[in-house]
Amino acid sequence: MKLSQAMLHEAATVVQAVVPATPQRRWPLLEQRVGCELWVKHENHAPTGAFKVRGGITYVRSLLHREPSVRGVLAATRGNHGQSVAFAAARAGLPAVVVVPHGNSREKNAAMRAFGAELVEHGQDFQEAFEYASRLAEERGLHFISSFDQGLIVGVATYALELFTAVPDLDAVYVPIGMGSGICGVIAARDALGIRARVIGVVSEVLPSYQLSFEQGAPVSTPPAATIADGLACRVPNPEAVAAIRAGADRVVAVGEAAIRDAMRYYFTDTHNVIEGAGAAPLAAVLAERDAVRGKRVAVVASGGNVDAAVFAQVLQGD
Repeated sequence: MKLSQAMLHEAATVVQAVVPATPQRRWPLLEQRVGCELWVKHENHAPTGAFKVRGGITYVRSLLHREPSVRGVLAATRGNHGQSVAFAAARAGLPAVVVVPHGNSREKNAAMRAFGAELVEHGQDFQEAFEYASRLAEERGLHFISSFDQGLIVGVATYALELFTAVPDLDAVYVPIGMGSGICGVIAARDALGIRARVIGVVSEVLPSYQLSFEQGAPVSTPPAATIADGLACRVPNPEAVAAIRAGADRVVAVGEAAIRDAMRYYFTDTHNVIEGAGAAPLAAVLAERDAVRGKRVAVVASGGNVDAAVFAQVLQGD
């Protein structure tokens, strides 16, 4: 998606009326670990605890302009997209239905209900929930909001605008990839601003669909798998996202489950921030590439902090 600077700033005005700009910070202990100047973009500080709320705000605003008589919205999620949709829908006075797979995060489920969403459980993973949600939206006459959409990206890109404005001379930015809105927003903002920073996508080794798709030049699906980084739990990539990532990213790297857990723990010990698995994956990637980033100015996107207490307790114990 191509964005102009005017589009970025207009979206930022809309988003920041609801979501104050999140900080980008350097943490000395983290920098000692990675051996470079490291900026953390703290999207865990957003009102829903994750970056996706930005996209929900711009999407629902645009939807109401296009379809003022819309009856309500419906989405499939592992948690953060659903919270975004529920948050934005509630502000607009719209009903929201969110479909999650069985066994989804209890605390994310509770948060979505607290934001006003009706929760429906279906399927064993995100893809099964997604496929069911698209059918359910048609049955109920609700507007389906996919996890990847141009209307989301323009809002999500506002965090990259904040980052690049505050730190304009970055060498590289490491961004987690779920369905792709985050990294596509970073690429679009970088290009609009004329920034030269390389963008590196990060996925889990157990769900490497976007890495394989990037390398092979076409969408590649992967089998179901369990990961602590539920925000990265995509096994059927979006073709539009694949094309945008291939056009604008330097590469896509995969990190292991143990490395993600280590990064979650380092965030807590070194910064006292709680970061969920998907948000910690970029730090895991920088740690794996510490020789390549030595002496560089690098940013990592801590995309969210929504992790269940029981899971995080196990991470801190170093299981």
